[in-house]
Amino acid sequence: MDNQEPTYIEDYHDFLDETEQSKLGLMSNGTWDLDPRRLGIMLSRYKFVSKMLSGHKKTVEIGCGDAFGSRVVRQEVKELTVADIEPRFIEDIIKRNSVKWPLIPVVHDILEKPFESTFDSAYSLDVLEHIPAKFEDTFINNIKLSLNNDGVVILGMPSLESQQYASPASKAGHINCKSGHEFKALCDKHFKHVFLFSMNDEVVHTGFYPMAHYLLALCVK
Repeated sequence: MDNQEPTYIEDYHDFLDETEQSKLGLMSNGTWDLDPRRLGIMLSRYKFVSKMLSGHKKTVEIGCGDAFGSRVVRQEVKELTVADIEPRFIEDIIKRNSVKWPLIPVVHDILEKPFESTFDSAYSLDVLEHIPAKFEDTFINNIKLSLNNDGVVILGMPSLESQQYASPASKAGHINCKSGHEFKALCDKHFKHVFLFSMNDEVVHTGFYPMAHYLLALCVK
């Protein structure tokens, strides 16, 4: 009996003992409490970003919130800086930062200035709709100024058409939602190539923009 190979159960217990313990972030905890399905939809957006930016060396997320989904992107890129204007989010991220999937958390206001260092790519999900239209060009310009010459940007936002189904709390903060054509026109002002995708729940596709609940723009300088 002493020479027997370890059983599956023993191996499984070793795995559990060695697994790094993680916690939900400030925002994701609220989502898990109020609308668990929405957490899966949110993570699928990060999955799309992770595949589009796979192999990039230096990436930055602008408006990261609690950065709970950012680990999905970190799995595909070498270094990920996560930035937000709210210090409480950054403090929370630092407390939960993973040894296996480390993030670089910073407090930064992208409307005020670009980052001092430059990145290979940048992405911003669920941020642009909160920015007044008169500042949207500043928002995108400062992202561009934070990139290398061949940098890639991914922007994601709820569609204008989706707002009839949004909660009152979401509507109050969503002051700059756009239709698909409006969103692409804005990105076309700033980038040479713009590829616009529609998204419904977890599914990303190239379907009819007015039927999309969410929009994702892949932009190349």
